[in-house]
Amino acid sequence: MPPHPSRGRSIGQKRAPTGPTQRQLRAGELVRHALVDIIRHDPFSDPVLDGVSVTISEVRVSPDLKHALCFIQPLGGQSADEVIAALNRATRLLRGELGRAIDMKFTPELKFVPDDTFDNAARIDRLLSDPRVRRDVERVDDEDEA
Repeated sequence: MPPHPSRGRSIGQKRAPTGPTQRQLRAGELVRHALVDIIRHDPFSDPVLDGVSVTISEVRVSPDLKHALCFIQPLGGQSADEVIAALNRATRLLRGELGRAIDMKFTPELKFVPDDTFDNAARIDRLLSDPRVRRDVERVDDEDEA
């Protein structure tokens, strides 16, 4: 019989780090969908946000669901720093609208940060299209066939 999960570890030993829980993932998606609707429909008094389309690619919620880190990319990537700063200035308004839009015990504090996954994907594409990398990949494929 396997040992009880809390037994068999010495004091001070930590479990291996795990990813977000299902609860965090569900809450993050709930917040993300609500924020998309709020940003799309509500007018902002900040001229930086006037007419700007943003992509909210991910929302990571803390384990206690009281903080949400929102990954943002303005359409076309133009003036990303200004747009993110404007959204962070509007967090009080957005949080108020979010509280009315979602059914959670706590409305999380919002923090907007730039999403660099698109930049990383473009960088990886550039690396993979490099002739030296292609040559190495083709060499490995040839060895696998032999």
